[in-house]
Amino acid sequence: MKLGWRAILGLGITVLLLWWLLRNEDLGELSRAIVSADFMLLGAAVAVATSGFLVRAFRWKVLLHPLCPDTKLRSRWAATNVGFMANNILPARVGEFARAFALSRLEPVTASGAFGTLAVERFLDGVTIFTLLLVAVFSSGFPSGVEIRGVPISSVVNGVALMVGVVLVALFLLIALPRKVIAVAEWITHRLPGDASRHVVDALEAFLQGLTVVRSPRLLALALLWSFGFWCWQSFAFWLGFLAYGIHLPYSAALFVNAMVAFAVAVPSSPGFFGTFHAGAAVGLEVFGVAQGPTLAFAFGFHFGGFVPVTLIGFYYAWRMGMSLSEVEKSESVVEEEVERDSGNPLESGS
Repeated sequence: MKLGWRAILGLGITVLLLWWLLRNEDLGELSRAIVSADFMLLGAAVAVATSGFLVRAFRWKVLLHPLCPDTKLRSRWAATNVGFMANNILPARVGEFARAFALSRLEPVTASGAFGTLAVERFLDGVTIFTLLLVAVFSSGFPSGVEIRGVPISSVVNGVALMVGVVLVALFLLIALPRKVIAVAEWITHRLPGDASRHVVDALEAFLQGLTVVRSPRLLALALLWSFGFWCWQSFAFWLGFLAYGIHLPYSAALFVNAMVAFAVAVPSSPGFFGTFHAGAAVGLEVFGVAQGPTLAFAFGFHFGGFVPVTLIGFYYAWRMGMSLSEVEKSESVVEEEVERDSGNPLESGS
C-alpha cells in the first residue's frame, strides 16, 4: 500500500492529537475506565450509531432519484457500509469513492453520478450540523459564559453563522455560474502539491453532477429532512454513550458534542478517524465541565464500539460483491477517471 502525502499528513495529525490527549494520563487507569462502562447502555449506543448507516441509505435514495429513482435499499446499505469500512482501514479517505464505486456495481448508476450525490450529501450534512450546533448553543441547558479553548462561545456562533452564509453563497454561484467557479478553483489550487488540485476540481465537478436534487424543491426538502433525522439520531447514540460512562447531560449536549466531533473528523487523520474523533469529543465535553477521565473513557469506548460493526459489515458486503481490498483502494482512481470523462456534461446548461 503506497502512502501519499495526504496519508502521511493524516497519520502525523493522529499521532500528535493522541499524544496531546494522553500525555498526562495513566493508561492503565484509562483502560479500566473504558471497560467500566454500563455495557447495556453502551451496546444500545453502538446499535443506534450502526443503524444510522441505514438512515443514510434511506436518504441516499432521495439524492439518487434524479439519476435512478428505483435503487434498492439493500444496494444502498451495502455500498454505504463498504464506503465506511474503507474509511476505517484505508488511508486518504477513499470511502466516498469506494461507496460510489460499490453502488455502481449493484445498480444502473455510474460511479461518477453516485459520487456527485455524495458530494451533495456532504453539503447537506454541513448545513445540518451548523444548524444543530446553533440549536444546542441557544438551548436552556447550555452553560453560560462558556469559552472553547479561550475563545468566547459568541465568537464561535458568529463564525458558524458566517460559514453557513459562505456555503449558501457558494451554492448559489455553483448553480448560476458553474464554469466560472470551476475556472476560479483551478486557478486557486494549481499551486497545490501533487494531484491535490485535480482532487479539488474533480470534487467540484462531481458536486455539480449531483446538484439536480437541489433544483427540485421537493427532493431538497426531503433530503434535508433525512439529514436532520440522521444527525439527531446520531446525537441520540452519543447521549446513550454519555450515560454508559456516567456522564449525565441533556440531549442538547449530545448535539453540541456530535457537532464538535463532526468538525474534528473533517481534519486529515489516519484511517478510522483516530485522534480527531477523540479530540472533538474532548473539546465538546470540556464545555460542559466533564472531567478528563470520563471524557476519554467515553471517546475511546464509544469510538471503538462504533468502529467494529460497520467495518465487519463492510467487509462482508465487499466479499459478497467480489470486491477485493485492492479494488476498494483503487476505487478513487476509477471514480476520478469517470468524473473527468463526464465533467463536460453537467456544465453545459450553466454556460
